[in-house]
Amino acid sequence: MIKKIVAIIRPEKLDIVKYMLEDIGCKGITVSEVKGRGEQLGLTESYRGNSYHIDLINKIKLEIVTTDDKVEAIVETIKDGAFTGNIGDGKIFISTIEKVIRIRTGESGEEAI
Repeated sequence: MIKKIVAIIRPEKLDIVKYMLEDIGCKGITVSEVKGRGEQLGLTESYRGNSYHIDLINKIKLEIVTTDDKVEAIVETIKDGAFTGNIGDGKIFISTIEKVIRIRTGESGEEAI
């Protein structure tokens, strides 16, 4: 089976997660800069004595399509690399992919990953 892993992580954790994924042989990854918020509904910061609320926080979205047998290793690697122990470390979502097609060769399924 083919799975898609989507991880939302802190921007400052991107390089370490990327290098850790390379170390376990996971090279195909899509990275997007996104904004969002979790249960804390943003954060409040102070600047020159004034407080202001940041509603949407900058995050990094990683998307990886892989075979079922590699999912756990990839998830554990992302968890280890992105962990700080603080609110806002992120989330990982795993879903099933119905079909994959490589445009260049026409290959489909696991061969196309």
